[in-house]
Amino acid sequence: MTPAPLITLAAERQSAEVTDWAARLGWVAGLLLFVALVYWLMRQGWKWRSELQSGLPELPGVPDEPGEPTLRMSGRYHGSTTAGQWLDRIVARGLGSRSRVELSLTGVGIAVVRPGAHDFLIPAAALRGARLDKGIAGKVLPEGGLLIVTWEHGDKLIDSGFRSDRAAEHAAWVAAVKRLTQGDVPHTEAEGAAR
Repeated sequence: MTPAPLITLAAERQSAEVTDWAARLGWVAGLLLFVALVYWLMRQGWKWRSELQSGLPELPGVPDEPGEPTLRMSGRYHGSTTAGQWLDRIVARGLGSRSRVELSLTGVGIAVVRPGAHDFLIPAAALRGARLDKGIAGKVLPEGGLLIVTWEHGDKLIDSGFRSDRAAEHAAWVAAVKRLTQGDVPHTEAEGAAR
């Protein structure tokens, strides 16, 4: 008779599999140590890059009276790189810190005001151009999604990436920087001189 062995099997008690807590805790601890090691290595790499770039001079500060702005822009500062090398991030002097930004273009240059980070001025004499691009170290956007301003600081050409809250403003900034680098005086400055 076959029903008897089936009844016997069904009557046997099955216990739940016991979790090996020591092995599980060991794996979690190992994973946490690995994450901490990766974070430490990234931090050391950032410090090393900053030391390599320590020859970069101090950034000019934003003047108290920069003049009447011809353009303003609110958005994000995405970082700076060596000009033409969109992956060679510059971290010295706070240029590697991403942040919110308020840009103002005046006759003296571009005032870069960053809450929670160092403000700086890109002097008009240092401006070399501006363009629309799609990426800068650590940030890639659709074509034309970034305003890249090229400027000279010390003996280094720098590309700084900005993104406006209203991307349609980027084209006006490119045109205005082009006028400024060609020696044209912004309209508000010309009006003030004529009075």
